Amino acid sequence: MSDFEVLVLGSGPGGQKAAIAAAKLERRVAIVERRDMIGGVCINTGTIPSKTMREAVLYLSGLSQREMYGQSYRLKEEVTVADLTMRTSHVVGREVDVIRSQLSRNHVTVLTGSGRFVDAHTIEVADEHGKGGKVTADKIIIATGTRPARPESVEFDDRTVIDSDGMIRLERVPDSMVVVGAGVIGIEYASMFAALGTKVTVVERRDRMLDFCDLEVVEGLKYHLRDLAVTFRFGETVAAVERRARGCVTVLESGKKIPAETVLYSAGRHGVTDGLDLEAAGLTADDRGRISVDEHYRTAVPHVYAVGDVIGFPSLAATSMEQGRIAAHHACGEPLKAMSHLQPIGIYTIPEISFIGKTEDELTKALIPFEVGISRYRELARGQIIGDTYGMLKLLVSPEDRALLGVHVFGTGATELIHIGQAVMGCGGTVDYLVDAVFNYPTLAESYKVAALDAMNKIRRMARFAE
Repeated sequence: MSDFEVLVLGSGPGGQKAAIAAAKLERRVAIVERRDMIGGVCINTGTIPSKTMREAVLYLSGLSQREMYGQSYRLKEEVTVADLTMRTSHVVGREVDVIRSQLSRNHVTVLTGSGRFVDAHTIEVADEHGKGGKVTADKIIIATGTRPARPESVEFDDRTVIDSDGMIRLERVPDSMVVVGAGVIGIEYASMFAALGTKVTVVERRDRMLDFCDLEVVEGLKYHLRDLAVTFRFGETVAAVERRARGCVTVLESGKKIPAETVLYSAGRHGVTDGLDLEAAGLTADDRGRISVDEHYRTAVPHVYAVGDVIGFPSLAATSMEQGRIAAHHACGEPLKAMSHLQPIGIYTIPEISFIGKTEDELTKALIPFEVGISRYRELARGQIIGDTYGMLKLLVSPEDRALLGVHVFGTGATELIHIGQAVMGCGGTVDYLVDAVFNYPTLAESYKVAALDAMNKIRRMARFAE
């Protein structure tokens, strides 16, 4: 008999939920994790620290109150790294305690150390001193996550040239920063430090940023960041980063040179699979360390599953959790239905962005007609109360059956507001529901009714013209 029925490698969102789900199904479960990484990258260096830091930045900088109290308003004149890390450490500590408690309550054995395959059913777990032992399992779930990709041409020193993990270890708030890569992580940090007064330059080799988002929303974010003195260099590639006494000089292939105290390289992420000895289990990873899976998150070896960032897109904590739960149920012979294709995307820039469904560009390309309904926060009483005059909510509505095709939100509370649209779309509702619904007043949620009425008025006008 095996030591465990289900063994999970990694305790991030995917691994943690997989272990808990298997334990709820009354299986003998173990989870392998390093001593200082309970909760995985998500809790310790990624999602939770960065979002907590964002909250601290918004509060201490007074940015969200300046519409009311003037552009010079600050809660604290000089925000230090200590101010930011104090809040971060508190939240991370609490979250780690919550996860440890959940694992303990559900009788999940925590094996401290790093795991690697000895064969398809055996894992060797070694702690930081190289000590440990071997355990066997009937089913194994790989949830080892990712780490920031580090191009070989760049000399990282974790002080002046850093990756996203290094952001939470900065010694002080830099006066200037170059962010290489305008993906989600790069733009989130760019907006945070710009809000603190850092002079930020974003370098991106593509012609636009966040190209999977609604163009109007991205333009709104760009305008807002430029207002915070962010400089964008699109269509540019970094040729070299030269260290100097006072920081770095980033040299672009076009010949431009950008001096800055700190350079953040946000060049995507790489699956943490190189230490797993996948070959011993009959598995392989691609050149970015990712593992291929089927619709049940099963790898090429039927009893081995993989979930979370290590399998690639969409690489979100929220989807990883659901993947872990689905994989665990399948591994325990109690399969669930597949995850809904309707998944919200949240980007924690300042201001934040969230959307679900299709963008205007996608619908136009697919030759699907749509009508647009827009609500602007400045037209809502709640928008005036909180001082958010730039936020907006956009509904994309089918003129044929009035179904919601997409919801796009930009501004305060976007990542919370999106779930109203998600619920309506997920239940097959139409824009009529939003038109007829009564929303609390004054709220930002009321923007759904305003946008729905806008869309319906346009659809009605078109119908009149067609008579």
